[in-house]
Amino acid sequence: MSNSLVANLWERPRAWAILPLAVVLAGGFIALLTQLLPAGGPAALVILDHHATPPPGYPFVYPFTIQNLIHLLLFIGLGEIYRRWRAAAQEQTLLTQGLLPEEYAVVLQSHDLPPIRARVATRYDGEQGFLPGLIDLCILQFLASRSVDQTVSVLNSSLELLMHRVDLRYTLLRYLTWVIPTVGFIGTVIGIALALAMIDPSAAVQPLGEIARALGVSFYTTLVALVASAILVFFVHLVQAREELAVNAAGRYVLVNLINRLYSGQ
Repeated sequence: MSNSLVANLWERPRAWAILPLAVVLAGGFIALLTQLLPAGGPAALVILDHHATPPPGYPFVYPFTIQNLIHLLLFIGLGEIYRRWRAAAQEQTLLTQGLLPEEYAVVLQSHDLPPIRARVATRYDGEQGFLPGLIDLCILQFLASRSVDQTVSVLNSSLELLMHRVDLRYTLLRYLTWVIPTVGFIGTVIGIALALAMIDPSAAVQPLGEIARALGVSFYTTLVALVASAILVFFVHLVQAREELAVNAAGRYVLVNLINRLYSGQ
């Protein structure tokens, strides 16, 4: 892996790079567990659905099992969480780069603003750069209206839009936290259906051992799915809170170091 690719994955990870990496890591995780957990053992059955001898009529051929699909979805979700965590870290880094004058006695007039705007103009785009974007927008509004009140109104509206944008970025993660338990329940339903198919009403003796085994395997999928979903939800809440705090911090920084220092000269 080249240094530039590693730098991009750290500084500004993109979905097109993170998604295949997450798939590769999931495959590595499954392969590692396959080597460590003996086929047919309790851990292999629960975590991987890896049978030494699959039950009669079992539809899944290892490694194409419900549990491994859940692991894949979990790693995709963790990759997206990593993207959002790095984005939040970059936003917080911008707060420490002195984009606005922070000295106590500084007052900003109209002629002081164009150099500041030129400094931040290349620091944001449609995806990243909450703070430079807010600074640029507020300066434009003040230069156009010479009104601090209107500038404050634009700042408040922009913060609301940024919060909405942050929330929309978690749509995929919210879907994954829903679909993982759903996949687990689907596996449970399949397992129950297989167990019921083993019952022969005309037989005097039913294969209770095989039926119990099929039922046990069916509930393992839900167990694995709920654990994976709990892990994903925990990290989603942590990272989303961090990104929303970055928006709040950017708004406060602009309010303290730009809005409160503006002098209209009227």
